[in-house]
Amino acid sequence: MGAPHGHRLHFHGHSPLHRAPAHLKVAGLVTFMLVVVATPGSWVPAFAAYAVALGVLVAVSGVPVGYLARRMVVETPVLMFAALLPFVATGPEVDVLGLGLSKPGLVAAGALVTKATLGVLASLLLAATTDPRDLLAGLERLRVPTQLVQIMGFMVRYLDVVTDELRRMKTARESRGFTARDPRHWPVVAKSAGALFIRSFERGERVHLAMISRGYDGSAHQGARR
Repeated sequence: MGAPHGHRLHFHGHSPLHRAPAHLKVAGLVTFMLVVVATPGSWVPAFAAYAVALGVLVAVSGVPVGYLARRMVVETPVLMFAALLPFVATGPEVDVLGLGLSKPGLVAAGALVTKATLGVLASLLLAATTDPRDLLAGLERLRVPTQLVQIMGFMVRYLDVVTDELRRMKTARESRGFTARDPRHWPVVAKSAGALFIRSFERGERVHLAMISRGYDGSAHQGARR
């Protein structure tokens, strides 16, 4: 009990948050994110309230904080962009450790990091407490276009396959003595990414042809029965 099962983002549990209908959780997440984004960056008490609410939900869900924290790495590009804002933004400057930083840039960076962190944490909590199949069923119940739901379903199904292939390619490179330590090695990594894209595209074509040969006509329910 409590160990992750199924998809790597899902954490097996029996909390009230796990048992809640998927479509209600998706609707709640979208509403929460819209409210967070619409909140002015200067409303610090509001963001504190959002953080407390998320903390309560995490506690109720029983998902370990470390489990979520390790997956917060997906926010890294946003943090890097936010770190640049005080240097590139215009307006009055303020001295920070001997550096002249844009005050509006600092405010914008703080608001961006706060909103992004709340959004990512809420999304990870949804993924951790909702089985991918239930999530897809919830999206269908919310009248999300069928083709979009099917694309998401294939993405979930083959994400682990592509990730494992990427790991094998990395192991193969390292077994030949290659390790990406500096920008000079980026071309090799880029070629590996290109090869992975081509393999994934070809796999998608083979899967599509196999489905058509079995009578697939675009219906998600027909595909599920077969």
